[in-house]
Amino acid sequence: MRKAIPRSASEVEAYIARCPAPVRGKLVRVRNAIRAAAPDANEVISYQIPGYSYPGYGHNGMFAWFGLQSHHIGLYVRPPTIENHRKELAGYTTTKSAVHLRLDCEIPTRLIQTLVRASVRVMKERGHQRSPSPD
Repeated sequence: MRKAIPRSASEVEAYIARCPAPVRGKLVRVRNAIRAAAPDANEVISYQIPGYSYPGYGHNGMFAWFGLQSHHIGLYVRPPTIENHRKELAGYTTTKSAVHLRLDCEIPTRLIQTLVRASVRVMKERGHQRSPSPD
């Protein structure tokens, strides 16, 4: 798995600034929703998009990402978060770990916060990273 590169908040701001002007406000709302749900999380660039982590857990502590795609904003969370919230996600295009937030719709701030909190719980339930075993 590719390691997340710690970056300052300005790196995420730069990511948003590089996006087309009409969607920047939506990206800021997604970012703010994630940060409200996980205020102490590290903000990083991972897979060339903003990501959020609590170090010390498996998969570098990553639990959420977001990024602009051609026709939507992708919100990416740990499985089985999407499956566990099927009812709330009716009407959204989803995959095993992603929700497609349409660009022509309002950003569902509360839903994002719910999914992020659930993704953090999944990460924490799976436990801390294991130290390499001595040979």
